[in-house]
Amino acid sequence: MQYQDLTQQWPAFSKAILAFTHQLGLVAQSNSNNEAVWCDHVALRVNDIATAESLLAEFKQRGKVISDSIINGRPIYIIELDEPLTLGGWQIDCVELPFPGKHYPQQGWEHIELVLPGNAASMAELEQALHAVNPDIDTVLANDCSIKIKRSSPQAAGETLANPTIAFKQGDICIKVHSAGIKAVVASESAA
Repeated sequence: MQYQDLTQQWPAFSKAILAFTHQLGLVAQSNSNNEAVWCDHVALRVNDIATAESLLAEFKQRGKVISDSIINGRPIYIIELDEPLTLGGWQIDCVELPFPGKHYPQQGWEHIELVLPGNAASMAELEQALHAVNPDIDTVLANDCSIKIKRSSPQAAGETLANPTIAFKQGDICIKVHSAGIKAVVASESAA
């Protein structure tokens, strides 16, 4: 897999992920405080170290590495792009490139991460922010058993920012929601 393959995958991934955001009611919309849901980064999945290293080299030609942390025992790189990717109305300027931790059924674009308004520091607060964005989310989830949900609080060594996460997975795509953007998370690693 090379960068060119990712470019070719982007239109189909974009269409599928945007349809999923609409299904979940997590579209770019402002709340009463003029805060909107926004997409802070997109993530890849690769199955071998050689592919990850090759993609990292290609991304370094298109941006700069702003984080190279070890999370759950594997390197994860965050690359800030010189030219953002467009996903619907969102401009995504960061890509997450995790080195392989297991074998994935599909390589390439795998998930986006959305930032919900409200600065939630706990899972309960994140659930509340999610319901503020889409009060009908429980009904949506109850009516579609193909959507899998996972709650977690991933954290890099030295990271001081609480960033609970809820992941919604359907087939081979995933949307994660949290309350802190990736650049704020990276800044908290540097501040430690």
